[in-house]
Amino acid sequence: MGFLTWVFFILQILLLHGLPISSDSNLSSKDLSEIPKDFLKVAKRVEFFDWMVSIRRKIHMHPELGYEEYETSKLIRHELDKMGIQYKYPVAVTGVIGYIGTGGPPFVALRADMDALPVQEMGEWEHKSKIPGKMHACGHDAHVTMLLGAAKILQEHQEAFKGTIVLVFQPAEEGGGGAKKMVDTGTLDNVKAIFGLHVAPDFPITEVYSRPGPLMAGSGFFEAVISGKGGHAAIPQHSIDPILAASNIVVSLQHLISREADPLDSQVVTVAKLKGGDAFNVIPDSVVIGGTFRTLSKESLMQLRQRIEEVIIGQAAVQRCKATVNFLESEMPFTPPTVNNKGLHQYFQDVAGDMIHISSVKDMQPMMGAEDFSFYQEKIPGYYYHLGMKNETKGKLAYLHSPLFEINEDALPFGAALQASLAARYLFENKPETTPLNREHHDEL
Repeated sequence: MGFLTWVFFILQILLLHGLPISSDSNLSSKDLSEIPKDFLKVAKRVEFFDWMVSIRRKIHMHPELGYEEYETSKLIRHELDKMGIQYKYPVAVTGVIGYIGTGGPPFVALRADMDALPVQEMGEWEHKSKIPGKMHACGHDAHVTMLLGAAKILQEHQEAFKGTIVLVFQPAEEGGGGAKKMVDTGTLDNVKAIFGLHVAPDFPITEVYSRPGPLMAGSGFFEAVISGKGGHAAIPQHSIDPILAASNIVVSLQHLISREADPLDSQVVTVAKLKGGDAFNVIPDSVVIGGTFRTLSKESLMQLRQRIEEVIIGQAAVQRCKATVNFLESEMPFTPPTVNNKGLHQYFQDVAGDMIHISSVKDMQPMMGAEDFSFYQEKIPGYYYHLGMKNETKGKLAYLHSPLFEINEDALPFGAALQASLAARYLFENKPETTPLNREHHDEL
């Protein structure tokens, strides 16, 4: 018996006999395995799929940068209102947190990021960005859409759950530390598990990829001003050359990786910005360099931060220059590594395997890209995975952050159904520890 059919049957029996509706009835492993399959069938229905496509395209046409997602939040709240889902707003400036279920424990969360990038969209299609210089080039429009899709599925079956599903629509993932602000509000303090996803243009559609432990790197940014003494290029002895100092600094920073880091502890330092001088024959007074550093452990991240500062100041002094280093933490907080809870890994494989077959649930190597989902994982057992979008018959998809990036909308039902399944199965497999609250209140959360 399929899960949806099972739920309908149980509800009919309970109502017929005047019994309270709850999820205390034991489901067999076969019943649980049907949940993802049935949810995917729902998400693939033509009217459901068309609704998700419409939502995704509306968001895509009106991209908003971090902490500016007012229209996106408005659209989300409008859809939640139509579904009859309660929510809190604003949370962390523009964030929205919705609630499905009893309002009591256990609490399980699903997260989607909302912000766009300062990128000019170069692709030509009917629903391209209408905002010059802004674009959803990282798939956050799809993430929001899939979470709304998951919410719609779950809300239609909320009477079968005992516990609460928390929907986290988060601002400012792209360097703004939006996840940290959401955590700092305390609204997720009693959540026992959280799940997030990212679309992946280089992985095949109908496949998902993840791993236990470190999945993505922690990251930080730095900017340094190297100050010397400007002068004529023909008489360098009368100057203190900051360009020479900056050149030595760039090379020395790479030695931190090749000579100081454990080869088995992946680390990256990239100097991506170097600005100094406006003329061919004038040594400038100062040079600005900037870049990013990445590691797969928080300890290595902090050690690398310390050494970057020491190297920049020390190498500048060797060339008689002075240097100041700014790690830009107020604008772009350090992002911890994304580390998947090992206890949730098998659970994820079971649920995803029931939906798309275990052969399509793949392990992957860690990536040196960063993701602020890690702020949730520092407080809550969390699991993050990548959802494939590649379909060779439709041509190659541009990579994330490209002005030609596009979404394969055929992936939307898979993301919506899998997120819904992860939350629903979690509630069925984790019994509440206390009597649930009235669903009109969420004081425990």
